[in-house]
Amino acid sequence: MNELRIGIIGTGKRKEEGDETGYGMAHYHAKSYMDLGNCRIVACADIVRENAEAFAKAYNVPKIYLDYNEMLSVENLDVVSICTWPHLHSQMVIDSARAGVRAVHCEKPMATTWGGAKLMFAECEKRGVQLTFDHQRRFGKPFRMARELLRADEIGQLTRLEGACDNIYDYGTHNVDMFGFYNEEVQAEWAIGQIDYSREKLVFGVPVENHGVFLWKYKNGVFGFMGTGDAVGAVGAHNRIIGSEGMIEVGATDGTDLRIRRKGRSQWEVVDTQGEGLHGPGYIERGIADLVDALLTGREPELSARKALNATEIIFACYESSRRRAVVRLPLDIEDNPLAEMIRSGEFSHKESAGLRT
Repeated sequence: MNELRIGIIGTGKRKEEGDETGYGMAHYHAKSYMDLGNCRIVACADIVRENAEAFAKAYNVPKIYLDYNEMLSVENLDVVSICTWPHLHSQMVIDSARAGVRAVHCEKPMATTWGGAKLMFAECEKRGVQLTFDHQRRFGKPFRMARELLRADEIGQLTRLEGACDNIYDYGTHNVDMFGFYNEEVQAEWAIGQIDYSREKLVFGVPVENHGVFLWKYKNGVFGFMGTGDAVGAVGAHNRIIGSEGMIEVGATDGTDLRIRRKGRSQWEVVDTQGEGLHGPGYIERGIADLVDALLTGREPELSARKALNATEIIFACYESSRRRAVVRLPLDIEDNPLAEMIRSGEFSHKESAGLRT
């Protein structure tokens, strides 16, 4: 079998510890492709030459580009990984699809607007391009074991999913996506939310709420709830899966990675996750191995854009509910980013919107 030709857009810098300006995700992607044995990174692109040169040296990449479109037009790539800030995702995915690549693997969140997320999805669907997003926690033992326990009827019928994190857009995309993972990818029916933006807060150049409370209902009657910022205390656990007769916590309030209160029992039971926590190890690698196998076998990858789009719609619907001060029925009928537009319009007392990219 011929090797798949891989291109990386947005090499960035290798970082020991990530922050709101980046995590050096391209380096994780590169190692994951190289470990498979059937992929070869033939080119990389970054607007900063020294970043591209350092990346090429680290992974023996023969060609570097400062313009990703030039790379797309020259290199006849099979797969492209996009590891840039979110405001660039939509156009880069579309450009990659139009250049004729077979698959695109993009970092999360999908895009900075709901319209951008829909457009990138539609373009790849139209052209038969496999599109995936790096919601890698779908491959983690705490999360997969939690779903197995739920499917095994250990807590009765699923009634509610709860999550807590810093913000719903960036970090929260993992939680909302994971709710879809637990709830068999059922789409949401409506959402309601309220947010605070009393001080400027940007993650990868995108505004996110300081605090938020969000509730939504899935078409099968299951409810989703998230608290962000100071509201994380309303949940406490990273993920909580509530059944009619029991409960599961992932990233539990007692500090364990996974615990369960089975139906018919009053005590919590800690579940051994075999050395895997909320963040790994090995989740990014498994995600890339899965998308490559899916491309070669023609099946839907676990990290498919269809699933990511479901989560993204809920996130923007929660922001839109705050703008409308009302329940938002889905499908979502907006194109923009409600939070960014509320900042621009002065609806929040904080008006420093310089640098916002939507």
